[in-house]
Amino acid sequence: MSDTTITIQDLSRIMAMTARSQPAVAYGAIDALAMRLFDHRLFTVTRSLLETKQVERVYTSNPTAYPVGGRKQKQDTPWGEQVLDRGQILICHGVADIERVFADHRLILSLGITGMINVPVLFAGRSVATMNMSHAEDRFREEDFPAMATLAALLLPLLLAGATG
Repeated sequence: MSDTTITIQDLSRIMAMTARSQPAVAYGAIDALAMRLFDHRLFTVTRSLLETKQVERVYTSNPTAYPVGGRKQKQDTPWGEQVLDRGQILICHGVADIERVFADHRLILSLGITGMINVPVLFAGRSVATMNMSHAEDRFREEDFPAMATLAALLLPLLLAGATG
């Protein structure tokens, strides 16, 4: 397993990009850090539309399969209840989990994705967005939660500003 240590240099670099660069550059830098730490196959960020329990994609590493602006309905779903309502991380360990949780599982699996983690981005106790990484089955573990939560927190200024990448 790779080293999931986030350094003060990593944090400083991301914060400087968020403050001084276009949002797409800052999102890309967070994506690159996530890639270094977790070697993901897909990285997306979705803004929570709490009134309708939808999520809207504001960043993607694969705009062909998952373009910015795409929405998914999460109202009355176990995923929405766990990630949006309770603000808890959700791991799909394998194909069966992905098929059970995601209506678009055929597209997900066609990208070679067999494992996924969805991390709520929290502000004032509410899930305002999600950071989503995908890879192979059993790639993500509970031991990854601190690094995942830190990555998610780095997204917060961009999300609060309404920025898309």
